[in-house]
Amino acid sequence: MASELGDGERPATTRRLAWVSRELVVIAAGSVGVILVAMTLQLSFGAYPLEPLDAWRTLANPAVLGNGAAWRAFLLGGTVPEYETGTLVVWTIRLPRVLVALLVGVNLAVSGAILQAITRNELASPFVLGVSSGAGLAVLLTVVVFAGLLPFLPLFAALGGGIAFLLVYAIAWQGGTNPVRLVLAGVIVSSVFGSIQTGLFLLIEDVGVAQGVVAWTAGSLVGADWAQVRMLLPWTVIAVGSAFAGARELNVLTLGEETADSLGLSVERVRFLLSAVAVLAAATSVAAAGIVGFVGLVVPHIVRRSVGTDHKRLLVGCAFAGPALLVAADAGARLALNPAQVPVGIVTGLLGGPYFLYLMRKHGGFGGFR
Repeated sequence: MASELGDGERPATTRRLAWVSRELVVIAAGSVGVILVAMTLQLSFGAYPLEPLDAWRTLANPAVLGNGAAWRAFLLGGTVPEYETGTLVVWTIRLPRVLVALLVGVNLAVSGAILQAITRNELASPFVLGVSSGAGLAVLLTVVVFAGLLPFLPLFAALGGGIAFLLVYAIAWQGGTNPVRLVLAGVIVSSVFGSIQTGLFLLIEDVGVAQGVVAWTAGSLVGADWAQVRMLLPWTVIAVGSAFAGARELNVLTLGEETADSLGLSVERVRFLLSAVAVLAAATSVAAAGIVGFVGLVVPHIVRRSVGTDHKRLLVGCAFAGPALLVAADAGARLALNPAQVPVGIVTGLLGGPYFLYLMRKHGGFGGFR
């Protein structure tokens, strides 16, 4: 009887996992491998060097893993219990930086995939469409002018990113939008907001704070700690979970407005809600790590070429590949010119800029979604 039940269950299980393709498994496994290698570099090298095996043993230290007081300090804030130097370096300095890179990578990649679907434009991304610049301006205003509101930083970043996205749409709208106008409007909004950010630097009297802000606008994970992890984690769960819940709607939107409407989809309402999810994901990342460009452009495009246009597969692939790219880029940014540390946004810009030009040439301009 048990054998018969098992045989009957197998087809249902197979149907539930039918969307998992071999290409998706390869991307997930490859991304995990990249993350493990980059994480080993991050945990091992620095002013307090550790052998790779010692770094992983420190990470698996039962005195930390089984200590409720330590986890309360990490996840809720507070004083971390006393440990030896190597344990403190790994658990309070290096591991949080890796976790922030993972969360930022997920957010940016998923945000880019959503924006490319709702605009039907493969060149769309939070950076290109001005969302990152809008969120960055809101964060900078909060830090410089409204410092008392820092606990609400992700919400202000989302508000700034949303305003920027609405401005881009308003500028590009002429009885509809097309890829050319959207990208050009994004360039305009990013330029204006970037100029305002530069002007705000003049209001910062402390040279050290000014230098930190400049590094932040270039996209930096230097100094990332558990506070950033605590800020990112809940918003990431909300944004990424909402994105996965809307995968079917994203598939329908890519078919075009007329087709989506004929299938019973409330196009404008769904587009607005998914845009809000994309803006929240990107803005939260900006609040934690600054303006990290091109991750939301490059990752969805590469994953789409491998797994196809089904957004259930695409979003899962982005959730693996985005963190892999950013953790690897941050490892390179941190170790390439050691002891000096290059902002990770510079590394992603060096990688993403040429890829953006490649996409432009491939599409003969600012081509639409395919």
